[in-house]
This record gives sequence, C-alpha cells and structure tokens, in this order.
Amino acid sequence: MATKRDYYEVLGVEKSASLDEIKKAYRKLAMQYHPDKNPGNKEAENKFKEATEAYTVLADSDKRKKYDQFGFAGVEGMNLGGNPFQGGRYGFDDVFSGFEDIFSSFFGGGGFGGSSSRRVRRGSDRLYNLEITLEEAALGKKVDLSFDKLETCEVCRGSGSKSGSGKKRCPECGGSGQVRRSQGFFSISTPCSKCNGTGDIIEDPCPTCRGAGVSSKRVLKNIKIPQGIDNGKRIIIKGEGDAGESGSPPGDLHIKIRVKQHDYFYREEQNLIMIVPISFTQAALGDEISISSLDNKLIKLKIPAGCENGKVLRIKGAGMPYLDFPDKKGDLFIKVEVEIPKSLNREEKRLLEELRRIKGEERRPSPRKITEKESAYFF
Repeated sequence: MATKRDYYEVLGVEKSASLDEIKKAYRKLAMQYHPDKNPGNKEAENKFKEATEAYTVLADSDKRKKYDQFGFAGVEGMNLGGNPFQGGRYGFDDVFSGFEDIFSSFFGGGGFGGSSSRRVRRGSDRLYNLEITLEEAALGKKVDLSFDKLETCEVCRGSGSKSGSGKKRCPECGGSGQVRRSQGFFSISTPCSKCNGTGDIIEDPCPTCRGAGVSSKRVLKNIKIPQGIDNGKRIIIKGEGDAGESGSPPGDLHIKIRVKQHDYFYREEQNLIMIVPISFTQAALGDEISISSLDNKLIKLKIPAGCENGKVLRIKGAGMPYLDFPDKKGDLFIKVEVEIPKSLNREEKRLLEELRRIKGEERRPSPRKITEKESAYFF
C-alpha cells in the first residue's frame, strides 16, 4: 500500500499558507488532473482525488487545525482529548464538495453527473468509540449510549427563522448559491459568501439555533452489541447521526468497537487460545483436568500420557461465535506448559532418584539433530 502524502506537500504549499493560497494551489492541480481532461488516465485520476482530499481538509479551518495537531488521525475520527466522539461530527459526503465550488463552470456547470451546484447536504455522521470485554463480545449485550448530536430545533421547528417565515432567496447570488468570477479564459464559480452557498438567507434568525434549524441536544440510545463482534468493527445505525439542515436526511451513528485484552484468552478471529500449566507428573502419566471456558462453563480436558511441553490440544466449538451465525463457534486451543518444580522435599527427591536409577539415565546424553524448522526459529 502506498504511503499517504502530507496534505501540504500534495498541494505544494507551506504550512503557513493562507486560504487563498490553498485554493489557488488546488485550482491549478484540479485543472491539470481533472478526469474530463484526462479520460482513462488512472494516474491523473488518483492525483485529482489526492488533491481534492487535501483541499477538503486544509480549506476547512476546523479540519485543518486538527490535522496540524494530530496528523491524519485528527481528520479520520480519532479520539481527541478523551472524548468518545472523535472530534464531534464529520460528513462522508464532503470529500468532493470542493470540486463543485471550483469546476461548476469549467465543464458545463454541472459538477459531478450534472447535479445542481446548489444542494442541501444530509446531516453529518457521528462516530462513537465503545470499549467492551471479550466476554461481552462473545455473549453480546445491550448498552445505553449518551452523547450530544444535532437535532431539529424545537423552537423554530427547523425553519431557522424566529418568526417562522422561513428563508428568502439570497439577493447576492439570486438563489443559485454560487458567485461567478472571470479569471483568464475561465469563468469560475465559488460559493456565495452571504448565504454560504445555500442560495437562501434568513432575515430574522432563531435565537436558539441562530438560523441553522438544528441545535445540539444530549440523547440516550439503547443499542445491541451482536455476538461474535471483533475488535475494530463498526455498528452503523441509520438516521441516528446529526439532523440535516432544511429538512434534508439525517446522518448515521457509527459505533466503533474496541475489545479489551483478556487476562487468559487470546483471540484469533473466531478461535481462542489459552495457556494451561500442568505438573511434570501429569505430563508423564497423563490426567484429566477441568478448565473454565470464556462463558464460565467447566470443560473436561484429557492430558495424554507423555505430553510434551508446548503441545496444543483442541476443544471444538468452545471458541467465539461467528458474527453472522451465532450458533456456530470457533475452537478453543489449549497450549500445555509443563512446570518443573523449583524445590523438592526429601521424599520427592528420593522417589525421583529411584526413577532415575530405574530409567538408567545417561550422564552424557547424545545430542539430537536440529530440524530445519528449529534452525529457522532459533537462529
């Protein structure tokens, strides 16, 4: 996988660059690599996408501040300051918004697929980090999440207007949301500064939401964690993100799962691994022992006579449930660790001396040949 380049490097600007310098740099790259000017050129397409992504972050003061402080993690929803909401909100449909701002007049005024430059965006998605135990991942559970999100303003009911008169057409752009400026051979459209590209203005903004039509509210949601979910997976709840402005659809709630490391079980996909110590007499004579499964059930495990240190025993169906098929489970693998006693009493020593005499153990044992696998491991 190619290494992601620094956004300032992509646009060829300094970290101290102004917004106008960033826009100018992006405009130059976008004109050079736009797919309409380079049909079938995959490299040009990738450079165009790379430049657009960099512009989307650096042209937004909030995103740029997080990127400058935390790098790529700051704009990819990473946890900032311990808040489970990674920097609050983010919109997945924002990545190519800069294209419409600059190219609406370059290639027919239609943006992507001929869509209108004036559009209403859906609400932003919310990202929540949820930490659970391995037992909870195996058994599933219901949890209550409390968080802040944008909901339709209860005072103006989403109109953004104090009197309820709603919005009026912007006199600056005539309702198009775009202002055209001529530059060289091109006519460039940029978002109208008076209406912020919406095409509408509110003369008497609601004092609660300040004309946005949405306001922050703390909500409580009960969600179900499915059995078998793995570390890093996401649960997406449609429509539970931020409310959209002007009646547009709401965003989604993304719940990212982090499974805490267990003291005794290690997970590999749907299988579990456990280390169980046994005595050297149990290893030599064999035995039947009991161990606790992840859900605290006792499982009988037979230790074969002559069991070697590091031997792996398998218990079928005692692992993690499959996410889509909770009735089906992986396996539990037991790695046996033979413990050698560090101190012996007089009777134990006598018995072992007798065993050594009976076995006729050699004081100068012959070395065993090292296998190719062992050689690779040790050397």
